[in-house]
Amino acid sequence: MAASDQLLVVIDPVARRTDGESVRIAKDVLSAGAATKVCLPEGPEEFARALARRGSRRPVVVGDDRALLRAVSLLHRQRELAGCGVSLVPVGGVLSLARALGVPVGAVAAARAVLDGVERRLDLLVDESDGVVLGALRIPPMGAGGGMRGAEEVDMGGVGGFGNSGSSGGSGGFGSFGGGASGLGGHAWLRTCQSLVRTLAARPARVASVPGPGPSRLRVEVDGVTLVDLDQPVEAVSVTPGVAGGAEVEVRPVSVGAEASPLRVVGRRVTVSGADFRYRADSVVSGPVRTRTWTVREGGWGLTLPS
Repeated sequence: MAASDQLLVVIDPVARRTDGESVRIAKDVLSAGAATKVCLPEGPEEFARALARRGSRRPVVVGDDRALLRAVSLLHRQRELAGCGVSLVPVGGVLSLARALGVPVGAVAAARAVLDGVERRLDLLVDESDGVVLGALRIPPMGAGGGMRGAEEVDMGGVGGFGNSGSSGGSGGFGSFGGGASGLGGHAWLRTCQSLVRTLAARPARVASVPGPGPSRLRVEVDGVTLVDLDQPVEAVSVTPGVAGGAEVEVRPVSVGAEASPLRVVGRRVTVSGADFRYRADSVVSGPVRTRTWTVREGGWGLTLPS
C-alpha cells in the first residue's frame, strides 16, 4: 500500500463530546477503506504532537472549523504545508468554513471524499505573526446574529458555563437554605423567594449591555496603495482569498446622506492600521492590534475535496 493511502485520523475532543455517533461512523468508513492510525488527543498539546509524529501518513482531521484551522496553523508553523495536504471530516457545531470550502458535511459523504477525493491547492492568507486565514476575515468581527463578537464572545461562554454549574449548585444551595430555615413560616419563605426572583429578573443581561460596533477609522492599504485613510470612517472591512491568486478586499464606508458604495479591489498584500481593532479570521476573533498585514500565498495549502 502506498504511503499516501495511509491515514492519520486525528479526532478532536470537541467532536467526540458533541457527536460521538458521527465520529464512530467516520472512523468505520475510513478504516474500511485505508490503513488508518487513530489518535484521540485530549488537548492542543497532544493534537500538535500527533501531527508532528504523523510520518508519511496523510492527516485527516475529524472535527469542526476550529480543528481544521488548528491543524493548518500547526503545519504552517512547521513549514510543512507545501508537502502535506489535509483532509477533513466535519463534526461539531461550527461548520460554516467547511461548507464554504466545499467539504461534505455528512459523516459518510465526508469520509468517502477523504478516500476517493483529490487534493486541491487553495490560497492562504498569512499575517506577520504567522497567523493563517483559510476562508475570510472581517473587521469588525461579526457573529451570526450580526452583533460584534470579540471579548464579549468569551464572556458569554464564561457566563454560560457559570450558569450551568451554578444552576445545579444553586439548586443545592436553595435546598440547604430551605432546610436550614425551617423556622421560617411558609409565607415568609415564599416572600423571600419572590424577592430574590424579582432582584435577579431586574438585572439586565450582560449581552444587552454590549454596544454594537460603531464606525472605525482605519487605513487600508492594498499592494502599497491606500484604499481608504483615517479621515474616512468605515463600517466594515473584509478580505477573502482565492481570487485569481489574490484576495478580494471590500471596504464599506460610512454613508452620509445617500448610501455609499463599497470599495472593492483585488490584491496580494493587505495592511490595516489605526486605533486598536479586533478582527475575525475564520472562526477565531483576534486582537486588539494597531496594525496587521496579510499576504496571499497562492496554492499555499492543500485540502482533499470530492472529485
